[in-house]
Parts: sequence; C-alpha cells; structure tokens
Amino acid sequence: MKGIQTTNGISALQWLYIDKRMPIELSSNFLLMKSGNGISLHASYGEKKKTVDVYSPELNTKYTKAPEHGTDSVPDYIVDTGMNCTAENAIACQEVCAKEADTTTTLEGALDELNSLVGLQQVKKEVTSLINLLKVQKLRRENGLPDLLFSRHLVFVGNPGTGKTTVARLIASIYHELGVLSKGQLVEVDRSGLVGGYVGQTAIKTQEVIQKALGGVLFIDEAYTLAKDNSFNDYGQEAIDTILKAMEDHRDDLVVIVAGYPGLMERFINSNPGLKSRFNRYITFEDYTPYELLEIFESMCKKSGYTTDYTVDHYVLEYFTNKYNHRDDFFANGREVRNFFERAAVNQANRLAIAYGISGDDIAMLTLEDVEQA
Repeated sequence: MKGIQTTNGISALQWLYIDKRMPIELSSNFLLMKSGNGISLHASYGEKKKTVDVYSPELNTKYTKAPEHGTDSVPDYIVDTGMNCTAENAIACQEVCAKEADTTTTLEGALDELNSLVGLQQVKKEVTSLINLLKVQKLRRENGLPDLLFSRHLVFVGNPGTGKTTVARLIASIYHELGVLSKGQLVEVDRSGLVGGYVGQTAIKTQEVIQKALGGVLFIDEAYTLAKDNSFNDYGQEAIDTILKAMEDHRDDLVVIVAGYPGLMERFINSNPGLKSRFNRYITFEDYTPYELLEIFESMCKKSGYTTDYTVDHYVLEYFTNKYNHRDDFFANGREVRNFFERAAVNQANRLAIAYGISGDDIAMLTLEDVEQA
C-alpha cells in the first residue's frame, strides 16, 4: 500500500493512524491540503467524506524529530508532479481508494481468544452451544422460519478471579459479530454504579448506565447485592425494576449478564419472578486447579519476559496446591496468581538492586529465592 512520504519517513496514512481520528485504508482519491502551518487530508469513499488534520505543530513536536535550525517546521511532502491539482493550496495528491479499516474483533478472533484462556472447559462448551444456537437462529430467519424463543441474557456463577469479566467481554464481541447486538461494547458495573442514596436517584443512575450499554452487554458484578433482605431504606429493588424494564424495551439490542457467587446468585434470581423468567441460562465458572494456576503464572512470566526453571515451577505448583486444598470464600483464583507474581517480581528487583555484574539473563530470571519469599 502506498502513502505520501514525509522527509522523516512517515506516510500520510501513518499520520492518520497515529492521530487515531480516522484509521483508513487508502484506495481512492485523497488530497493533502495546506493551510498555514497545518496539513489536512480530504478523502471520499462511497457517500462518505472525511477531513482529518494530518499535520500540526503539536503533532510534529510529539511524533517527529525536531527540525534543524533555520528550516521550516512543516514536513516536506513528496509531490507527484505528474498529476494536475487545481486547488492552489493542494500540496500533494495521489490516486487511491479510501475505505474504513476493519477495527472490530472478528468472530474467529473472539473464539480463538476464548479457547486460548486457561481452563474453563465447561464455560467454553456452554458458550460454543450458545453460538451454535445463534447461528441457527440466523439461518432460520434467512429461510423465513420463526425465531426460536430463548433468552440471550446470562447468569455467571463462580468465585472471584475465574475470568467472568473476560468471558463477558468476548460474548459481547461474539454477539455483535453474529448480528445480535449493534455495537458489542461491554459496560461493567456493580451496586455502587446503579444505586443512589435517596429516592429517585437510583433510577437516574441506572438509566445512565443502560444508555451506555445499549447495543452491547451490561455486566453487573455481584448482582445479588441489589436485593438485600430486610432493607427498608434500600433502593436496590428500584435498580432491578429499571433494568427489567430496559430489558423489555430494548430486548433487540441489549443483553444483560449478572454475575456473583453460586449460592447467592441463585437466591437472587429466584427472589423476583421478573428475574427468573429472563435469566434462565447459567454458566458456571469453576475454580482453577493447581496446574491451571501454574499455567497462569507461567503465562504472566512469559508476557513480562521472565524465565523460570524446574525448581521454580515445582515450588509454584506446590504453593498453589496448598492454597487450593485450603481455599475458602476469599480465594481469588487468577487474582491470587497475579498477586503472587507481583510479589515475586518485587523480590527479584530487591535482590538485583544490591547485586553486582548483573547480566541480561539475570534480569530475565525469576529464581527459587524470589518465589519462596513471595
């Protein structure tokens, strides 16, 4: 793909992407226009037209080398002299075609990310079944058959740190790719983001959240806290009523996922007929096994450029086996691994701070001493 090169080697296309205002692929006419010290790009594709600033002194300061003393701060663009540009302030133009770049997550990409997650075999199975059902639903519509009546809303049950938010984000993308949702964004809230402190405030807060979630997934963590027992002055029920109404009013472009501890979530759903009729599909997130916790630790090490040896891996496996066998309601699964990994990294940093002759291998290595003290 060709772009118009600046003296510092950055093309007009790259400027657009750096500025993050209009990531496009150029394959029809575009025109670079100069006005004072600013340069803008005018592009048309189909019935759409865009004008985007490609150069400004601010961008130049941030992304390019400082100009040499006595030179113009505006970068010189290579002008194609073989083309006839009638506009007086046109500094460059080129025959290309413009179309918006596909920046959305593909269905295959979302599924690949889902399947790459450690563990969660039952979750993956349930999500795959849901996807298959949605695909058949789409085929039925295309063939003039009536829609299958099933709820797209979900209940995630499981302990903290088991990947519920990550899976909710992927489901939002998958629903969007399958045409179920128009946008596919994930809006995550808990009780504090929905419930106000006085009469009338809760409905307003909840409506604001719902508006942000339209076209995507509203993910309510620890949703059971909205329905408290013996709560005379609690406004959680107002939030529930507002959400249920929105689920009905926007049933074609809003999906709600509620999440929390298994027992508490079951009581929450059964406490309200409106909840029970709309949330009938449960996905259970099991605690990670010791070997899966070790795999998560090794993944964190790899992403951060750390290496380990057998003694470290053996110790970490024993550590999480003990944690798993004695886990309680506060066991945080993946978050437990994250905290352990961060403590090990701090231990390594403290050890290296007083060492001499540190090599690159030393910096990349987590030792048994580092994890034993974590």
